Amino acid sequence: MTKFDKLLSIVKKLRSPDGCDWDKEQTHESLMPYLLEEVYEVIEAIENKDYTLLKEELGDLLLHVVFQADLAQDKNKFSIDDSIEFVNEKLISRHPHIFDHSNNASWEKDNWESQKQKEKNRDSILDGVPSSLPALLKSRRIQEKAASVGFDWDNNSQVLKKIDEEISELKVALNQNEGIEDELGDVLFTIVNLSRHLNIDPEKSLRLSTKKFINRFKKIEKDLNNKNIKIKDLSLNELDQIWEKNKKIEQ
Repeated sequence: MTKFDKLLSIVKKLRSPDGCDWDKEQTHESLMPYLLEEVYEVIEAIENKDYTLLKEELGDLLLHVVFQADLAQDKNKFSIDDSIEFVNEKLISRHPHIFDHSNNASWEKDNWESQKQKEKNRDSILDGVPSSLPALLKSRRIQEKAASVGFDWDNNSQVLKKIDEEISELKVALNQNEGIEDELGDVLFTIVNLSRHLNIDPEKSLRLSTKKFINRFKKIEKDLNNKNIKIKDLSLNELDQIWEKNKKIEQ
């Protein structure tokens, strides 16, 4: 028995009538929050370059893949072997220059999305992006798909100009107190566009900035607590001065 086969048998045992009560109760839908959590734990391990943790988290993610497939097999929908066979065939068909040594250019970046659209009989090149994706990631994928057929800026300066334009429109909306949400969304969408042109993951970038803010804020709390000063008793100007002082120390 291979290690993968052993995992399959363990999952089946846990879900059997004599198995674990929790595992027996699970459905495709009930496992979704845990599946999503495992994906983000894998991402966090990668970002932290923690390979010991990555090894563990990939195992946890694989467990969810096997669990979902086992649920589907119980309904006579498909098995994990079917999923593996499907992805094998897809990888080979989308890389004819590797496996068939042909001159087929369908693998090229500009043709990839168009090929997927034909394969899946989609009405639009933009179809196929999960609606449940985080907004930043979803907007980036939509932009990538549009760019694959030439709908894209030529350089970073054009994107920066567009950001300035969208910010100006947001200022107008704020002054008129109308259409603020739409204009703010346009600013965010264009900033995601810039991140794509810079080859920077907007989700990762925002997480790093959020983490940085948390660390700096907690430092202020700790410093003030050591001085028996309540943070709410200080003015915004005083807090901003402490903030800037800590920034200089970090640099």
